[in-house]
Amino acid sequence: MREKKSEALTDPQSWAALQAEIVACCRCPRLVAWREGVAQRKVARFREQTYWGRAVPGFGDPQARLWVIGLAPAAHGGNRTGRVFTGDPSGDWLFRALYRAGFANQPISLHREDGLQLRDCYISAVVRCAPPDNRPSAPEAKACLSYLKRELELLAQVRVILALGHFAFRYTLALLPPLRPRPRFGHNCVVPLGEGRYLLTSYHPSRRNTATQRLTEAMLDAVFERALQLLSPSPPSNPLIEF
Repeated sequence: MREKKSEALTDPQSWAALQAEIVACCRCPRLVAWREGVAQRKVARFREQTYWGRAVPGFGDPQARLWVIGLAPAAHGGNRTGRVFTGDPSGDWLFRALYRAGFANQPISLHREDGLQLRDCYISAVVRCAPPDNRPSAPEAKACLSYLKRELELLAQVRVILALGHFAFRYTLALLPPLRPRPRFGHNCVVPLGEGRYLLTSYHPSRRNTATQRLTEAMLDAVFERALQLLSPSPPSNPLIEF
């Protein structure tokens, strides 16, 4: 019975239906107005490009054991390219690290047709539309949370959930059964979730964090090294927990 359930949840039609629903989403009027306005105004360096200007679905391997969750598409990144973390500096950092860890076939991410493939990894964002000042409101985040929940149901093989930044950490916790004591956010920390699953955390590879070296490439590589350890056939019996 469990195998039949897994097959149903990973059916390509289920994924296609969810992604189509996300792309068509207009739940939050402020975000809809902003994402479409940015797509019309553009910026000089991308003025010849056609912006996506819609909600951005997740992408990657539907059989993934690693699920990476970010904040939201960037106004001139995912909102332009139609793929989360694609075409912006945060994505540059993320995909280089994924490539070095073996989760991506190439270290660059420019547009949806650039040949990027994720291996054993799926990437989402809490909020699916680019928000003004990169700051979605709590009601906007909650309006998107059902999409994360459905992705969690579809990602039947997931063992490690990597939350990039405090915002993603906060809303990832909202997906899970209550944890006591409630964990606090920290960089490269692990929360065992039971049944061989873990919540892993990292500073977000935002320009503010990388420019100030609050997050370095070595620090981000260490997070993915930790993920690989947790995904190994014999994960650490007592993973380092630093909350």
